[in-house]
Amino acid sequence: MGLLDSSVWEGKIYLDGWTAGGAEPVPAVEPATGKELALVGRASVEDVRRAAARAVEAQKDWAARPYTERAAVLRKAGDLFTQNAEEISGWLVREGGAIPGRAGFEIDTAAQECYEAAALASAPYGEMLRSALPRYSLARQLPVGVVGVIAPFNVPVILGIRAIAPALALGNAVVFKPDPRTAICGGVSITRVLEEAGLPAGLFSYLPGGVDVGEAVITDPATRVIAFTGSTKAGRRIGELAGKHLKRTHLELGGNSALIVLDDVDPAEVVSAAAWGSFFNQGQVCMTTGRHLVAAAVADDYIAALAERADHLPVGDPAIEQVALGPVIDAQQRDNIHARVTASVEQGARLAAGGTYEGLFYRPTVLADIPVTAPGWAEEIFGPVAPIRRFSSVDEAIALAADSEYGLSLGIMTRDVARALDIAAQIPSGAVHINDQTVNDEATIPFGGVGASGTGSRHGGTSANLEAFTETQWVTLRSTPAQYPF
Repeated sequence: MGLLDSSVWEGKIYLDGWTAGGAEPVPAVEPATGKELALVGRASVEDVRRAAARAVEAQKDWAARPYTERAAVLRKAGDLFTQNAEEISGWLVREGGAIPGRAGFEIDTAAQECYEAAALASAPYGEMLRSALPRYSLARQLPVGVVGVIAPFNVPVILGIRAIAPALALGNAVVFKPDPRTAICGGVSITRVLEEAGLPAGLFSYLPGGVDVGEAVITDPATRVIAFTGSTKAGRRIGELAGKHLKRTHLELGGNSALIVLDDVDPAEVVSAAAWGSFFNQGQVCMTTGRHLVAAAVADDYIAALAERADHLPVGDPAIEQVALGPVIDAQQRDNIHARVTASVEQGARLAAGGTYEGLFYRPTVLADIPVTAPGWAEEIFGPVAPIRRFSSVDEAIALAADSEYGLSLGIMTRDVARALDIAAQIPSGAVHINDQTVNDEATIPFGGVGASGTGSRHGGTSANLEAFTETQWVTLRSTPAQYPF
C-alpha cells in the first residue's frame, strides 16, 4: 500500500471533517486527459477556525520540546520524500502536468528543504547585545506561534514545504492551504509525509479549499505570519487583507524576468539555456524567462536557433510518453496564454515558432521583435512563450530590462563576467545568474523578489528563515534589582 493510496488518505480527509461546512468533495483532474483521478474533500471556513484553535494548543508543547525532536521529525520527512519519490512523482505528473524529470527534481528539492530545516532547528537563535547599563542584554528569536501557508499549483510540493518545514523546525504550528488544482500532489503528499514522520497531531492542518478558505487562514487571530506564493494580483489582495489584521506577510509573487544576451556570445551556445528558461514546466514558473533582450548583432541567429529548438521540442502527455512539455494546468490558463500571444502578434510581433495548441498542450512559442507595449512583453504570460527584442547598446538593454514592475530574476549571457556584474547592479532583481537562465533555486539560499515580485521577504537559508518565522525578543538580566529616583 502506498503513501497516497486512496483507501488511506481519502477516508482520512473526510473523517477529519473537511466537509463539515457543507462543501462537496471535488474531483482531482488530470489536465492531460481530463480524467477524474480522485475526489478531494473541501475545507470550510469553520474547518480553518477549528484547525487554528488546535494549532495554538499543539504549538505550545512543540516549541517546548528539545530541538533534537523537531530535527528528527524533519529528517524523517526528508527520507520519506525520497523513499516515496516514485509515487509522489506520479501524482505530480498526472495531477500537475509535470514531466517526470521535473517531478523528480521537485521531490529531491522537497527532501533537501526538510534536511535544511532539520539543521535550522539547532541553529543559533540569539545574540548578546552591548548595554550602557550594568546588565546583560540579549536578543532571542522565539516562534511566532501559528504560520499560515498558501501555495500555488505550478511547483506545489516545493512551494509548500519550503515554508512549512522551516516554520515547524523553529517551533511553530502550520495551517496550510494548497491550490485546489493540485490538492493531492501538493497537499495530501506533504500531509502524509509529515504524519508518517511522526509530527504530533494538531501541528499541521491541510485545508484544501477556495478563496474563502484562504481568507480565513489570513484573518484568523491565531495566525501571526502568512507565507504566500502566487500571482501578484492575489498577493496584493492578501497583503492588503493581512495588513488590516496586522499580520506579517512574506509574499513571493509573479515575475517577468529578463535574459540579456550580449554580442560577444555565440547564439548556438546559449540557446539551450534560453529555451529552458522559457519553456521549462510549460513556462509555469514565477522565474520563467519572460523577456529575451538580444544584441542586434546576434539577434537573427538567436531567433532562428531558439525557434528551431522550440519547433523540435515534443509536447504531450508526460504520463505515457517522453516529452519536453506537458499540459498547462487548465483551460483558463491556456486561454490567458493564447490571448497574450495573439494580441502580441496583432500588435506587430512576428510568430517565429508555436502559437498553437491542442487541448491543454500549448506549443513552445517564440515571438520575435515584439513591441514593448504588447501584452506578451509587458505582462507575465505564465506559459511557454519566449518574447524577443533587439537592443543596440548596453545602456538600452539595461533600460529595457529595468522597465518592468517585476524584479524577481535576471540572466546575463556574456564572456565578460565583470561587465555582467556592472550591468546587474543597475537592474532591480532578487536574483542574478550570469551565463545562465533565470529559473534557479536551492534550499540553502534566501529567495525572493523586489517590486511587484514580492515584499523582499525571503524563504530559504538560516538567517532568512529565522527572520521569517520567529519574533525577536529583547531580554535584560541584572544580578540585583535596579534602583531608580523614586
